[in-house]
Amino acid sequence: MGRPTEVRVRVPASSANLGPGFDSLGLALSLHDEIEVSVDGHDDVRVEVVGEGAGQVPCDESHLVVSTMRTTWALLGEEPPAGLRMRCRNAIPHSRGLGSSASAAVAGAVAAAVLAGRDLELEQSALLQVTAGIEGHADNAAASLMGGFVVAWETAGNTADRFHAVRLDTHPDIHPVALVPQVESSTKMTRGLLPERVPLADAAFTGSRTALSVLAFTRQPDLLLAATEDRLHQGYRRPAYPESADLVDALRARGVPATISGAGPTVLALTSDARIPDDVDLAGFTTLVLPVDTQGAQVEIA
Repeated sequence: MGRPTEVRVRVPASSANLGPGFDSLGLALSLHDEIEVSVDGHDDVRVEVVGEGAGQVPCDESHLVVSTMRTTWALLGEEPPAGLRMRCRNAIPHSRGLGSSASAAVAGAVAAAVLAGRDLELEQSALLQVTAGIEGHADNAAASLMGGFVVAWETAGNTADRFHAVRLDTHPDIHPVALVPQVESSTKMTRGLLPERVPLADAAFTGSRTALSVLAFTRQPDLLLAATEDRLHQGYRRPAYPESADLVDALRARGVPATISGAGPTVLALTSDARIPDDVDLAGFTTLVLPVDTQGAQVEIA
């Protein structure tokens, strides 16, 4: 049987850090981008984008999904097929801290592997290397690729197997709610606000909360309020998203575990009932109830 010439890929959004787990914890959320890719033998690349990013992202070889596909084929030792036609249906907001770039990279890597006739389970490590390499860290990419709650880490040095992640099942009583502002945020800019060094006491505090998060997300959600405390990055980034930081404070004051999602400015509330207290001011924010996505990237061969 020949290789597929058309594939559909559906990839979830993700929330990274989850408070203290900077560049190491991620959660897949049920908001999805979908791509359809076909190979037609022509020499050009044609991209159509519908939804988020339409009219803003490039529609040629430089589109992130297309460039990731080419990187993936190179890593797998495959020749790129001639002629690509791609349609993107984007639902994940861009530059809001919900992993839109990671989801695009995962979609491209998965599509490339399938079109090359590869087994996705056998190639999962390679796909993580490509997608995390684009991001520079594996938390968002691993969550979008694997689904569920992920713990990610990086091997020191320039190794071929640099990025790693394990997937864990989240407790069924956790019901995430994303509070998405209209304003955007740049990951590069917010990272620039972080100091090169932090006090040892803050590092120890954040390390303990990161460890506690693994227990809270998987077995004891009653510990989430304590587990999502952070002294490593959110305070330093506050000037970049003051309204979001104020909302996090308001939610936590009412006992709702809340964090900045990734680099912001979206706020992630980890509720027990998918509800936000009535007395919390949500002006300027769109409320999205986003159950945990347990499947990760999904593929349909046409």
